Amino acid sequence: MFHRLTMFIVFASLVACAQEAPPPAAKVANTAIAPERPKYEITTEAVFSAADVPAYAGSHDAVYDYIDQHIEFHVAELQRWLQQPSVSAQNIGVRDMAELVRQDFVDLGFQEAELVETDGHPGVWGYYDAGADKTLAVYMMYDVQPVDPEDWLSPPFEANIVQHKAGKAIMARGATNQKGPQRAFLNALQSIIATEGKLPVNLMITAEGEEELGSPNYPQIVDQYEERLKTADGVLFPMSGQNLAGRTTLMLGVKGIVYFEAQATGGDWGGPRSAEIHGSNKVIVDSPVWRLVKALSTLVSEDGNTVLVPGFYDDVRPPTEEEQTLINGLATSWNDELRLGLYDVDHWIDGMTGRDAIVEAIYTPSLNIDGIWGGYTGPGTKTILPHTATAKIDTRMPYGQDPDKQLAKIRAHLDAQGYNDIELRMLGGYPAAQTSVDTDLVQSVIQVANKYGEPPTVNPRIFGSAPFYQFTERLGLPMLPAGLGHGGGAHAPNEYFIIEPNEGSDIAGLAEIEKAYVDVIYALSE
Repeated sequence: MFHRLTMFIVFASLVACAQEAPPPAAKVANTAIAPERPKYEITTEAVFSAADVPAYAGSHDAVYDYIDQHIEFHVAELQRWLQQPSVSAQNIGVRDMAELVRQDFVDLGFQEAELVETDGHPGVWGYYDAGADKTLAVYMMYDVQPVDPEDWLSPPFEANIVQHKAGKAIMARGATNQKGPQRAFLNALQSIIATEGKLPVNLMITAEGEEELGSPNYPQIVDQYEERLKTADGVLFPMSGQNLAGRTTLMLGVKGIVYFEAQATGGDWGGPRSAEIHGSNKVIVDSPVWRLVKALSTLVSEDGNTVLVPGFYDDVRPPTEEEQTLINGLATSWNDELRLGLYDVDHWIDGMTGRDAIVEAIYTPSLNIDGIWGGYTGPGTKTILPHTATAKIDTRMPYGQDPDKQLAKIRAHLDAQGYNDIELRMLGGYPAAQTSVDTDLVQSVIQVANKYGEPPTVNPRIFGSAPFYQFTERLGLPMLPAGLGHGGGAHAPNEYFIIEPNEGSDIAGLAEIEKAYVDVIYALSE
């Protein structure tokens, strides 16, 4: 029966094609000559060493004692934040979390604390006027990634205390990314105010609820306070900066990003327009799935590692002399074997190692397929010819490249290759950000880090992305994600934040994390 039905469908398809035969799809050859990825030379052997920065010498014993005496309450404050869901992708508890943040600003004595409406989830603005000479801006995010509770050892929004191999930890979604570190920072503020009466700096806080969505509406929050924010002396992003060994890393910049979808759908070029058809028709009907695969294949070399789009590698700012010294410093602690093991990867592209891998990762733009789908992917068989296929793609951009220009280059390349029917939909994007190691903000944080342990590793720019350009490029401010403490499992099940490390560990516990934030605030006030 199956074979007879198939023959009938093929025959019917042939009759239909004879009545209205579409023009054949254009045959396009990829004639691009594969360019070489750019190479950037390190022309100095000078090495930046955070150990050369003197440790912070200040001591604020009354505040430290207050933290020690109230540490159980401070743990509960972290749990309170983590027990409130705020999944931006699914709009679960987001506005409730925004209101919780706003009320906490009020309770701390902020003169201004208000929700900031956007085209998406609301932001939160807080201003604390201490009548001080210096002003610290703080970037916060209150949203978290979705969860599958069945994958968790402890329910993701109960914020239970669990035993981790590194010590006692809070396990919850947002524990380390980023509610835990941010509430620890607010605990430090509360401790200063409780003992000293007021803060030694003015504070401006902008919190968003869409970071996990790519911060599409964060600029709208900045719009309302732009001129005031420009008067700040720097921007801090509280975070967990220590690894399991207790080593602290500072990152002075991030790559930019363009995230987009590419979609092939049946149309004038060929293929079914509106719905899937029987798979036997592939013998005489074009496939949108193959169309997408072939189009994407023109973007890169055979191994997928060199982008063939004309001008794709243009506009990158080469390493400055300062960045070269930072790279040399980073290379002294870079461990290829450890990092490869972390990702379960056998080797880097082209067998690169050490400093060469660092430079490639920071200064070369990438083109990555995050996911690709079309047609039937469930169990068993379903013989169809899909009418559409889609891929999600991201390109990470070094400093100097523009998101709109990069996507336009990809569009122009596909058009030139005969794929003008492939639809490109930009889902988000922003440029890279960079802060100098010589700024007062960075130097103050290094001083405090040196007080609490080994000198930190200073990374000139990480390979990932964040909307820090709003501060560094738009507002012209130095911006630094920083903080002691260790957490893990961000975006994954069983996310955790260490609050009481094992005896002898170099990881900071919650009390020490808060004391370090106290020192950073005072160091910036001087």
